[in-house]
Amino acid sequence: MRLKPLLLAATLLATPFAAPMAAWAQATPETDPPVFKSPKIVLIGDSTTAVQGGWGPSFCGKHVTSFVACINLARGGRSTSNYRLEGSWKLALHEIRSGGFSDTYVLIQFGHNDQPGKPGRSTDLATEFPANLKRYVEEVRAAGAKPVLLTPLTRRQFKDGKLIDDLGPWAQATRKVAAETGTPLVDLHALSTAAVQAMGPVEAMRLAQSPPDARVRDAARSGTTIEARFYEPAIPGAAVPPPPPPVATPAVQTNAAAEPMGTPKQTFDYTHLGHEGADYFSAIVATALADAVPALRRQLLP
Repeated sequence: MRLKPLLLAATLLATPFAAPMAAWAQATPETDPPVFKSPKIVLIGDSTTAVQGGWGPSFCGKHVTSFVACINLARGGRSTSNYRLEGSWKLALHEIRSGGFSDTYVLIQFGHNDQPGKPGRSTDLATEFPANLKRYVEEVRAAGAKPVLLTPLTRRQFKDGKLIDDLGPWAQATRKVAAETGTPLVDLHALSTAAVQAMGPVEAMRLAQSPPDARVRDAARSGTTIEARFYEPAIPGAAVPPPPPPVATPAVQTNAAAEPMGTPKQTFDYTHLGHEGADYFSAIVATALADAVPALRRQLLP
């Protein structure tokens, strides 16, 4: 009688159900599902791209899909030279090499602080500036990523109703480097110059971080902007300093003095962007980037 259970078990193992049961008993643990890889965009540049004062935050926050990692590593007051010398580029390369994404695109925009008159920042336009851009392009590619060059965002100063193009030579040098290295180009300078010229000096003031004082606005109505003074942000309850007297001032402010090293103050100037300016120019960048890098088009929201 005791043999009957053993015979029953042997009979069950011999049935057609035995194979699936044996396979279930020997099944290996489930493998991890395939990882969905999406692109990453890294922003490199100066304050006109950076988190405060630039188009970068609106670009990352409003113009890329949720599948894109967008990281803004631009820094205020930086040029193609001191961005590297201070160690910011080393940190950026670490981010660029981190992996885990289908592609990494590095958007590079310099020029404002490469201009003369900025000790520790200025570079030679004919030699140093283009050589520095080429080196960034080469090192991005060596890190396994894809560089995109951007010409510098225009300033918004006018004389006799015409926009003053003081960054044109740096934009042209960037275009030349892009052509020589086969790098995609977003010609932000050309696009922003056309847009600001169409706005005119008064309307373009809406793009700044803060409204101008009455003296600066009145001058703009004549078609010629005057120097915008840079003040510390107002302290609640503190006396507001009076505006400077209406003396003759040059149409082009001394940008080397007006744009100190570091994060721009929340005040009016012709270079940095407030929320409206950031939204406006980031949309331009997104649209142009979709044309320059078709592989990114479906991940961008112009």
